[in-house]
Amino acid sequence: MDRLQRLEENVKSIHQRCANAAQSVGRDATGVQLVAVTKYVDTEWTECVAEAGCHQLGESRPQQLWEKSAIWQGPDVAWHLIGHLQRNKVARTLSIAHLIHAGDSMRLLKEINRHATETSPARVLVEVNISGDSAKTGFSSEELPQALDEVAQLPHLIVCGLMAMASRDRRGDEARSDFSALRELRDLCLPNCPGNVKLDELSMGMSGDFEVAIEEGATIVRVGSAIFEGVV
Repeated sequence: MDRLQRLEENVKSIHQRCANAAQSVGRDATGVQLVAVTKYVDTEWTECVAEAGCHQLGESRPQQLWEKSAIWQGPDVAWHLIGHLQRNKVARTLSIAHLIHAGDSMRLLKEINRHATETSPARVLVEVNISGDSAKTGFSSEELPQALDEVAQLPHLIVCGLMAMASRDRRGDEARSDFSALRELRDLCLPNCPGNVKLDELSMGMSGDFEVAIEEGATIVRVGSAIFEGVV
């Protein structure tokens, strides 16, 4: 099996694993979106991923997002910025990113709002430091309700949901408690959520734990190394 065939098999397998995880808890598999994290590969392999059936592509660094999108934009491709966004890189990123996953501070969210417009609002997820890890960014569980109230006052943002990463020392099924905590926090905030803030999306789960994340309610999973296993 050559590398391209291996890539196609990996993508097919991950799509099936996503579907199986959703169905195991009675969820509709179409409610889970796979974002292929392409930070590991060049533009040529990124295009191969899209041709293999992953049309949602994620980059961690704005510069990589800019470079790849300038070279190649397939007709059905949507780019996601899944990593930290510095405020001085907001303006250029907004014209490219379909969804910004790491809305990790009010300063950043206000800067995004400043560069977005009424006719071209920015789609964002509010990042939650669900594990309480001091090395991670994002709002604490306690800060989130007030943060959502403040974000609701920013007219050029579309808040689509929440994003979180499991604690560094939790792998596989050990990450379940972090994922369930994010879902429960979302459910707790929903009754008092401002009308213009939607919490439909839960972006959580990566290569080592995306199935557990889906079982706990993830609507978006960010998978990179599992896609390129045995390929690069």
